[in-house]
Amino acid sequence: MKIATYNVNGINARLPVLLRWLEAKAPDVVCLQELKAPMEKIPEKEIAEAGYKAVWKGQKSWNGVAILSRHHEIQEVEPSLPGDTEDEQSRYIGAMVNGIHIGCLYLPNGNPAPGPKFDYKLQWFERLIRHAAGLLTLEQPAILAGDFNVIPTELDAYKPERWLEDALFRPETRAAFNRLLEQGWTDALRKLYPEETIYTFYDYTRNSYARNAGLRIDHFLLSPSLKSRLLAAGVDRDVRGWEKSSDHAPVWIELGEE
Repeated sequence: MKIATYNVNGINARLPVLLRWLEAKAPDVVCLQELKAPMEKIPEKEIAEAGYKAVWKGQKSWNGVAILSRHHEIQEVEPSLPGDTEDEQSRYIGAMVNGIHIGCLYLPNGNPAPGPKFDYKLQWFERLIRHAAGLLTLEQPAILAGDFNVIPTELDAYKPERWLEDALFRPETRAAFNRLLEQGWTDALRKLYPEETIYTFYDYTRNSYARNAGLRIDHFLLSPSLKSRLLAAGVDRDVRGWEKSSDHAPVWIELGEE
């Protein structure tokens, strides 16, 4: 079972890229972030024609998340991240696919930090940590996947010294991510590639992609029962180089059967 996560940075603007990638790689399940489209402008028809069923949570101008499934039925179980009924930002959706509880998330960027946006990032992170702890008490395996907007370690950033005061790399952000891992979640890419330089995001400026000057901020966290089923993981880095592509590259894992 191949599962991917991809921050598309505008699903309508990047639709040709997304459809090309879906046809080329044919992942079984896909978590999408930053749709930047209200529900009435989600390209459901095109995604269905590509062979995918989907659950969506759109939002005008920014945010927006979705989970696509190619072979298996998909049942939405969480329309948003629990813990704040007044939070209207579309940043989380949860679904059951093939017996796996999948949470697709777009964690707040948090810049500038310190400030209100960083406070919101940390508050959202606390909600995620509580929710993640609850998922681990359930009987079914679980995955948290998406754009976490977290640079976990120095290995995950080109010239990490430049990011010391950034919300993605501040000590509070990394500490929150580590608290997730300490619950028992496994960082899939680092499980298989503990020492390798792997980036999932390349800024549009300064020729970052060509220079391989990136960040690893898109992650797969696996519950304990999935750790032994992890067969492979990687980044479709070349997609970032396609014309009119997102500034993120798709990230994927492959799971074996139970």
